[in-house]
Amino acid sequence: MTKKDGKILIVDDDEDILIAGKLLLKRHYAKVISSNQPHHIPMLMGEHDFDAILLDMNFSPGASSGDQGFLWLEKILEIDPDAVVVLITAHGGVDMAVEAMKRGATDFIAKPWQNEKVIATLSSAVKLRRSRSEADSLKKTNKVLKQASGKVEQPIIGSSPATSTMLSLIKKSAPTDANVLILGENGTGKELAARKIHEHSLRQHEVFMSVDMGTITESLFESELFGHKKGAFTGANENKVGLFQAANGGTLFLDEIGNLPLHLQSKLLTVLEQRKITPVGDTKAHNIDVRIIAATNVSKEKLLDETVFRPDLLFRLNTVEITVPPLRDRVEDIETIATYYAEFYARKYGFDAKKFSDQALTAIKHYKWPGNIRALRHAIERAVILSESDEFLPADFSLPDQLSSSQPPIEETTEQPNTDLNLERIEKQTIQQALKKHRYNISHAAKELGLTRAALYRRMEKHEL
Repeated sequence: MTKKDGKILIVDDDEDILIAGKLLLKRHYAKVISSNQPHHIPMLMGEHDFDAILLDMNFSPGASSGDQGFLWLEKILEIDPDAVVVLITAHGGVDMAVEAMKRGATDFIAKPWQNEKVIATLSSAVKLRRSRSEADSLKKTNKVLKQASGKVEQPIIGSSPATSTMLSLIKKSAPTDANVLILGENGTGKELAARKIHEHSLRQHEVFMSVDMGTITESLFESELFGHKKGAFTGANENKVGLFQAANGGTLFLDEIGNLPLHLQSKLLTVLEQRKITPVGDTKAHNIDVRIIAATNVSKEKLLDETVFRPDLLFRLNTVEITVPPLRDRVEDIETIATYYAEFYARKYGFDAKKFSDQALTAIKHYKWPGNIRALRHAIERAVILSESDEFLPADFSLPDQLSSSQPPIEETTEQPNTDLNLERIEKQTIQQALKKHRYNISHAAKELGLTRAALYRRMEKHEL
């Protein structure tokens, strides 16, 4: 400990004790305050945050019962329940020490004291105070993080029959602890639905943790989900808590579950059946209490293929199955969604709100939106930033005629030689072809393009796909 660490308060009616204590302690602590008047304690605690308080047991001449010390100990703990108080007296005994501890004192020093004993006792007391403060800070931080992790920042917008059916299933399943499988294309809002379930569940005040299963490499699968012990493998320099333990008591959202290889599916199934995880390198299994919500853009037909997905795992995951409809199946909601995001981005960028022209509404309603709500949101954001008219026009959304038909984009470009040598346009066309080929499965398209999912999303935003 350096001299600049710690702030100590000494309260004693003996001036010699105060002087001796201050001379001793100021060599070890940044600030030492003394007082011979115990009734000054509330004022001093209001002005300073003390790491430890040395408190005399008796303040009246001839007093030896310790009652005055116990009285002020009680008042100190009323002001700050985490205060660290070390009692000092010339009339101490084992019984009085035990009583002091029962009433909340941290330690007990008898007069005449030994300097080494005082320093050692206060050193332990200060460490205790700081550990309490850190624990309290972590507790408050965790509470905020839990609230933030489960907070639904964007509403599920719409009142179409497809949307109403989805919301009804969310409402019914949320209060239960049943595992939920969410099906839907990319960009439909599967994570939003998962957060909505958590928000209305009995675990709403606990953590909501999301993990993209498509981004976890096979070699790190067990380490990431179940944790590992220090030294379990090369590079394991410290113990690591896995995602299942981190989400204990709350909800774990397993996104892109359909991309998980079969041999890893069996490991996940074992955890769901036993409700226990064993960190890599550990011999002890740990109980877990986690609600699982999984999601995938893989079709139900493909999930039923045993060469793609284990039937027993599917059985575990889809106690309740919810399908998030694509935007083309909820055309009635497009105007409401577009209006919401137009107002949202206008506020974000400090622009005046604009209405949609009839032509613009017709255009966005007839477009098939292969990227669903995510694509619509990006198109609205771009229009808010770049539109120069008093209302939104079809041209503000850059929707080519061929994309508004029922056919997937860039069909013509794959049937004839590409003589366009512009790199930006070639990149856009290549990404479109990959997305079309893999039916907008981002993970598969990114793999074929040699990109990460994040890099592909950035390029999709760049090219407004």
